[in-house]
Amino acid sequence: SSESELLISKLSLMIQMFFYLSSEKPKVAFYTALTDAETLGPYNTDITLKYSKVFTNIGNAYNPSTGFFTAPVKGVYYLQFTVFGFKAGHIGVLVYKNNQRIIYNREENNNDRVPEYISNSLVLELTAGDEIYLVLPSGWTIYDDSGNHSTFSGSLLFTL
Repeated sequence: SSESELLISKLSLMIQMFFYLSSEKPKVAFYTALTDAETLGPYNTDITLKYSKVFTNIGNAYNPSTGFFTAPVKGVYYLQFTVFGFKAGHIGVLVYKNNQRIIYNREENNNDRVPEYISNSLVLELTAGDEIYLVLPSGWTIYDDSGNHSTFSGSLLFTL
């Protein structure tokens, strides 16, 4: 009968929804700070920053040995960074996606011992395997210590 078929169809849909809602979604979140070494730079060449103090790394998508965040799944990600400068000169970082610069952040600090912060965030559609990393350009400096002033973090908002 059509009532039975309708009931079976509704039950089937409910079962599918149950499995969809109860299925495990990828969990990706990381929060890192740079170093306790204080002033980094200026260097003669650009360096990839390796945020060695890892406070959260759910999904293990951030690699402190390389400084790379690698998207484990296709999705939309929220990424954020803050850098701190404490020395006269250029402070800031460049943000790269798969070896292509996507953000240039720089501030001119006119005096030694005057704190300067730069912070920015991104919402990016990434494919599994895409890499995001931060670079300290040659001639620039940043600062970090046990206060964790220079940080890099991110999370998966949703999969695609």
